[in-house]
Amino acid sequence: MDESGFGGLFGDPDEIQRRLGEFAEQMQGAQKLAWADNAIKLAVDLTVAALNRANIQGTTDEQAEQLRKVMAVVFPEAVTLVREAREGLS
Repeated sequence: MDESGFGGLFGDPDEIQRRLGEFAEQMQGAQKLAWADNAIKLAVDLTVAALNRANIQGTTDEQAEQLRKVMAVVFPEAVTLVREAREGLS
């Protein structure tokens, strides 16, 4: 039997293995990017939902203070999600 496997039908086995490795790396990169995109979208959605849920009332200054309080709770979580997403890309 020919040493290239299946009579050379699929080409050089080392070349096939190299190409499969490259393909796997590309897929991992795409998967990391998709995860990062989802994490960033989740951070934005979390922030928007929290702000929309807040019952903001009073003067402009009171409303601003209420929004700052909501952001003080939500923002650290959103930053953590985005940081982890960015770390996943490297």
